[in-house]
Amino acid sequence: MPFIPNTDADRQEMLAKIGVKRFEELIENIPEKIRLNEPLNLPEALSEMEALEELKSMASQNTSTDEAISFLGGGAYDHFIPSAVGAITSRSEFYTAYTPYQAEVSQGTLQVIYEFQSMICNLTGMDVANASMYDGATALAEAMLLCVAQKNRYEVVIAGKINPNTVEVMNTYAVGQDIEIKQSALTNGGADLDSVAGLMSENTAALIVQQPNFYGCLEEVHQLQELAAQHGALFVVSVDPISLGLLEAPGNYGADIVVGEGQVFGNTLSYGGPYLGLFAVKKPLIRKIPGRLSGITIDKEGKQGFILTLQTREQHIRREKATSNICTNQALNALCASVYLALMGKSGLKEVAELSLHKAHYLADEIQKIEGFKVKHTRSFFKEFVVETPVQASKIITDLMAKQIHAGININPNADNELLIAVTEKRTKREMDTFVEALQSFAV
Repeated sequence: MPFIPNTDADRQEMLAKIGVKRFEELIENIPEKIRLNEPLNLPEALSEMEALEELKSMASQNTSTDEAISFLGGGAYDHFIPSAVGAITSRSEFYTAYTPYQAEVSQGTLQVIYEFQSMICNLTGMDVANASMYDGATALAEAMLLCVAQKNRYEVVIAGKINPNTVEVMNTYAVGQDIEIKQSALTNGGADLDSVAGLMSENTAALIVQQPNFYGCLEEVHQLQELAAQHGALFVVSVDPISLGLLEAPGNYGADIVVGEGQVFGNTLSYGGPYLGLFAVKKPLIRKIPGRLSGITIDKEGKQGFILTLQTREQHIRREKATSNICTNQALNALCASVYLALMGKSGLKEVAELSLHKAHYLADEIQKIEGFKVKHTRSFFKEFVVETPVQASKIITDLMAKQIHAGININPNADNELLIAVTEKRTKREMDTFVEALQSFAV
């Protein structure tokens, strides 16, 4: 919608209605020294048509995964999205009501949320899931807050390597509540169990692990769960949801809280969002879960219906009693995830996971054959792995981008010799061989 500013006459009329003569009277309480007294050095104003052309020009500098072979990962992945996902989610019944805030929201939207929650519970092996969070990072940060509140302890331990961006979000959340976040040492790309044990104490509210971790490696989750239990801490697992097509459900090995980034379920990469966070807990924590839940009930006429329930949030109860200030959910993104999961089913999700696994290992083996390249960790991995490069990783990324290949993520800019490479079911043998051939030009 074009922006139409108020005229001078409009402004004078509003000021008169308020009861002042000049705008400056409205900001008298703001100290002069911190006011913006000089005009901003802005470029010449553009018309709507000119602005659109400028934005198109800027957007054309991007290279999407439709235009290039993508081996990008690190939390957002180029998985295949069936066409039916877009066809269903773009229906007006869903599209115009995708951010329901109140209990009187439509039954259809509430049913979608209920179905989404049910599928996440089935997938994670947990008892209850909420309607979704803003993204995977805020989901893990909210899990940290839940653990601190539940245990009345103010230390959390991170076992192994979790996404650095997520850690930044956790740090932001932690500052206001004086929560201390401890990071364990790493061994061969994963959590050093002795280090984790040394960090645990009677003040530990939660032991947090990412499975697979940021490097793509599989963590020793059973041993970590035992360490958490020994110290009376809650065990929090952040998952790649696609991996659960193959890996054991966290609920089966004692997770108290499971979170994850749901982008992989039918949501496009979209240059970083919007995405959706997954959040599931075991029954003892049901009244501490943040956000909202959709429940199923029977009305006075005996008909089945859906309702928002257990809304322990600011909008519905006294603020000091709220479990979180999260007041909504990513309903449209959760709808995409629901349609995707319904289409794929148990066998389809398993096939996606298997293809990603096998293709990632094929590519890793082929890259290792190139002189100077080496897969850094020997731990088992799922669909992502770190490669040590003989030349600057940044140079590889830049040079291959010119060949329409997203080579991966430079995860160690200081050393500039480590590439995090992700492989999904979409990557063909031809694409992977093309990538390997391109990397051979950097062999030493």
